[in-house]
Amino acid sequence: MTIAQQTAENQMRRMSIPEFVCWSRMQSEAGQELTKILKRKENERQAGDGMFFWGVGNAPSTAISSLARLRCEIPVYFSIMKTKPKLADSAPSSLVIWRCYIDLCGTEKALPPFALITSRGNSENGRRKTRHFALMCQSDCKLELRYGYPFHHYTYRNAGPNGGQIGASQVTALLTRDASIETAIAQYEINLQARLTGSYWVRLTDPLPLSESQIALYNSADVINPSDWIGFVSDLREKTSTRADTERQLGLF
Repeated sequence: MTIAQQTAENQMRRMSIPEFVCWSRMQSEAGQELTKILKRKENERQAGDGMFFWGVGNAPSTAISSLARLRCEIPVYFSIMKTKPKLADSAPSSLVIWRCYIDLCGTEKALPPFALITSRGNSENGRRKTRHFALMCQSDCKLELRYGYPFHHYTYRNAGPNGGQIGASQVTALLTRDASIETAIAQYEINLQARLTGSYWVRLTDPLPLSESQIALYNSADVINPSDWIGFVSDLREKTSTRADTERQLGLF
């Protein structure tokens, strides 16, 4: 731990921790519609005893590692995006599966055997994608969309010394409540909720391109029992197999 990190943690211990919220807007990703993503994440949550990883495109707040060490209780609110997904997300030209992550101590670790995190293979500039991130989440409830729970995002600011407003292109952010702002009409809902766990918000490493047969299998997987789910994830991470072979293993035919 650096001197700056130690100083930040000591300051947090001396002060009352403000109300932090992690907010992420969700939509189609890596060629899958949101409903299909949620089915995949529910498979992951069941196999992981309530834990699942949610891939995001932007880096974490600088305060995340300190908050994770302090084990601060931070809810994660997921809201459906107002805009349509970009073509690069709804119909990507290639896909990769991520196999490792950097934990809060800076150590590279293999993702748990139940975690299936994918992204498009190329960045918006067409170059090979080398940066992706994930929220480490915990939920005791089934992951399914809900409606009617407003989220007044205007009453929050980005966590940190500057406390800036939430940017229009800022898909995922660590926020803290601004008591000086009056409640406005909510433009978003909390469509899904969990809480941060483990290292909270991590950088992913070791991407592996998926073959056409693996992408076809990846898109065909629906509800799989936990033991078969781990085998399914392992197959996608480890090797290029034929769809028929893996379907035979999982009993999907």
